[in-house]
Amino acid sequence: MEEKIRQFSEDVWDYYACHARVMPWRTIDMDGTVNAYHVFVSEVMLQQTQVQRVIPKFELFISVFPTIHDLARASLGDVVRQWQGLGYNRRAKFLWESARIISDRYAGKVPSKEKELVALPGIGKNTAAAILCYAHNTPVTFIETNIRTVYIHAFFDDCYDVDDAAILALVEKTCDRHDPRNWYWALMDYGAFLKNTVGNKSRQSKSYTVQSAFEGSLRQIRGQVLSLLSQSGHSLGSIQSIIADARLMSVMQSLEKEGFIKKHNNWYELV
Repeated sequence: MEEKIRQFSEDVWDYYACHARVMPWRTIDMDGTVNAYHVFVSEVMLQQTQVQRVIPKFELFISVFPTIHDLARASLGDVVRQWQGLGYNRRAKFLWESARIISDRYAGKVPSKEKELVALPGIGKNTAAAILCYAHNTPVTFIETNIRTVYIHAFFDDCYDVDDAAILALVEKTCDRHDPRNWYWALMDYGAFLKNTVGNKSRQSKSYTVQSAFEGSLRQIRGQVLSLLSQSGHSLGSIQSIIADARLMSVMQSLEKEGFIKKHNNWYELV
């Protein structure tokens, strides 16, 4: 097994040396640091959204909100407008709320402890670990679909219902503790390559679930309402004429309750 692990590490590093992907949140400064705010924004955007879709939206978002203080000072409506096209708009609200907390409580510095990160809105353990690794170069152990693909391909190729505990044990054992940031970037890039060549091996994981259909879902209606109102305010009748769905009013009531939209008489707009 030790020889297999050694060869595995060599294969991952060799691939990365030749095929590392260029991403705007991966820029390493002369002092060896990265912009932690950029990492934070990218990790929230990358939740359930592919890299190719995230990159142009990330670049536009950062141009509008260049610092975490700028994001914290913005209105939620302005943040949602810049988020359009990424879907799962609750992430935009979580990101905005987190920016306000970080700006106020941590003087604009992204926390470097897991306990502080997971206390932020919308930040789970895996996202927190990714932020710790990429923003602070902390040797942590975490897993996501690309990482699952890499380890299942290398160590469980003929197995099904692979438990995350077995994968995490190998992630822990193989982590490069001297350069965890680049090691995990290498794993992510190698995983993306494998998905395009041998397929998504994470389907062999016990934790694999099929994402619910977007077409016809409440999530689709929510997105349509927010996309419409991100352009301009609309009367209720106007919205109903554009989004003809019996569930529209319940969706709008939810969006109003969650603080995304506001109404005055029959006029609706983003907050």
